[in-house]
Amino acid sequence: METRESPQPDAPNGQQNLPEMAETELSADELLGPDDTSAPSFDDDRLKAVLEAIIYITDEPLTLEQIATAIEQPKDRVANLLEELANDYEQASRGLSIREIAGGFKLATKPEHHDAVRRFVKNLNPPLKLSLPALETLAVIAYKQPITAPEIMEIRGVQGAGVLKTLLDRKLIGTAGRKQVVGKPILYKTTREFLVQFGLRDLAELPTLKEFQEIGRMDTGDSNTVEAAPEPETPAVAPQENEAV
Repeated sequence: METRESPQPDAPNGQQNLPEMAETELSADELLGPDDTSAPSFDDDRLKAVLEAIIYITDEPLTLEQIATAIEQPKDRVANLLEELANDYEQASRGLSIREIAGGFKLATKPEHHDAVRRFVKNLNPPLKLSLPALETLAVIAYKQPITAPEIMEIRGVQGAGVLKTLLDRKLIGTAGRKQVVGKPILYKTTREFLVQFGLRDLAELPTLKEFQEIGRMDTGDSNTVEAAPEPETPAVAPQENEAV
């Protein structure tokens, strides 16, 4: 009897199909399409716009390292474009500027517009303010840091425990260990939040105590003469010795 050889069925993993599969198999890169993990490609104009938006939406100053890492761009390129962007904002028709504050970059109003902005803000809901005693205490700490509570009291001539608590609660000052004297009192210093709130790059930009008091009088609308806190006999401590946290 004549027998016919039936065709061998295709097995899912049969080796006879391997050559054909090899011809049609796609690589992983082809299946996934473009590499989504690669750094985005921006021309300079678009990247400047991205940098402007990033600085605008953040409350805290952003460091060059943070920005470059987040957008996956070389630090040198980001630094150059930030400088160009800052120069763009220096035009007289712009009310804002990009400033380096507390080691990072932040949008801020220009000093020449502060009076107009302050008048406008006063017509809004009252902002959270510091009292004159708090401003004086903060100024003493800023210039004499690290400093203890008894030393602050000796300079100002009044007790200030409640004021210190207020400044600590608002994170404008922090502790800096203890002074190695009898009783080991706590030392206080300004914080990074202090630099942010007062728009300072570092402690070298500190204003004088009289300027602190003038700020307080303008904020409270009090034009009366107030007792001035004593001017420090020594200049502000070098920033590197009292690095803000």
